[in-house]
Amino acid sequence: MSTESPRILAVDDEEINLRILAEHLDDANFSVVTASSGQAALDVLDQEGDNIDVVVLDRMMPGMDGLEVLRTMRTRPNLREVPVILQTALAGKASIVEGIAAGAFYYLTKPFEPEVLLSLVRAAIDRRAELHEILEQIEDRGAGLRFMTQARFSIRTIDDARFLAPTLAGAFPDPDRVALGLLELLLNAVEHGNLEIGYQEKTRLTHRDDLDREIARRLEDPRFGARRVDVELDRSASDVTVVIRDEGPGFDPAPYVDLDPLRAFDAHGRGIMMARALSFDRLDYRGRGNEVVASVRQPNA
Repeated sequence: MSTESPRILAVDDEEINLRILAEHLDDANFSVVTASSGQAALDVLDQEGDNIDVVVLDRMMPGMDGLEVLRTMRTRPNLREVPVILQTALAGKASIVEGIAAGAFYYLTKPFEPEVLLSLVRAAIDRRAELHEILEQIEDRGAGLRFMTQARFSIRTIDDARFLAPTLAGAFPDPDRVALGLLELLLNAVEHGNLEIGYQEKTRLTHRDDLDREIARRLEDPRFGARRVDVELDRSASDVTVVIRDEGPGFDPAPYVDLDPLRAFDAHGRGIMMARALSFDRLDYRGRGNEVVASVRQPNA
């Protein structure tokens, strides 16, 4: 990931669409490189993939379409974690499910509003930055857990969750795979569980850039701030399992385990689905929705 202005690869076979897309990104002070075909996009990624932070990719293109580009990216180690925003006029569930299977978790419907584009780009950049930060911390914080068979933790804040996630990841066979999924589940337990910030409320707070302030306020509110998130880790010869339990009222996880087409174009709300799809072999919610169990099989189990 680049250390300067975030660098965005914009891909579209229609010149006017590509120019509009690039102008919106440039106006927001992003560094933009463009490609007018799927193959041209891969050529750019081959040459400077380490410096590309996000790809905004048109799905429907002649020759190599967006899904083929995406599938190719996911087979290359240096491109696997680059977030892709898929531009599409196909908003049906089957189309979105196909995109998810290829590795697309951010969607931009055509025609789009500039603020929607920019909110998705910023969300994708933030998520990749979180991944880089957590991967850098795994070796220091999580190495000792690979020798433990059981461990328990209790956290309260967002900062606690960010500290614990790389620690827990070190107990799993492939720490890099589970790290961000663990963070998503821990953040969900604090933010949505204990602090009771719902989906629509988070959308409003995010649009007003007030989410961090509201989290801080609720952590000081005695109705929410004293609640804990309890975490249990169990390692056996067959699998590694983590149980995360919050003290909130619970929720219905069904709409969030799979990406609802109605939410596919929002800048948030995909953490649980991505954790299930990418990080764990199994992920289930229990009881009233305030307890999640996630596991990964041990190699050769």
